[in-house]
Amino acid sequence: MNIEVLKNEKNDVEIKIDNITLAEVLRTYLYNEGIDFAAWRRGHPSQPAIMKIQSSNKTVKKAIADAVAALKKDCDKLVSAVKK
Repeated sequence: MNIEVLKNEKNDVEIKIDNITLAEVLRTYLYNEGIDFAAWRRGHPSQPAIMKIQSSNKTVKKAIADAVAALKKDCDKLVSAVKK
């Protein structure tokens, strides 16, 4: 999986990501973190997705870190539930 940061400002980030499943899951978790806008688009199925994230009340880097931490926590819960 490749992720490339295209634009990195305090309240506005654009990243290029080649896995649209991860982009969609991250978008959902970002909305749970209180982000104002998170969306991705892809011009063609052979191209990577461009994800745009904006927030007016929280820094985007912190929101992404919190969303990834929440995602990892949920994945760990799922793994432990499956092992039982």
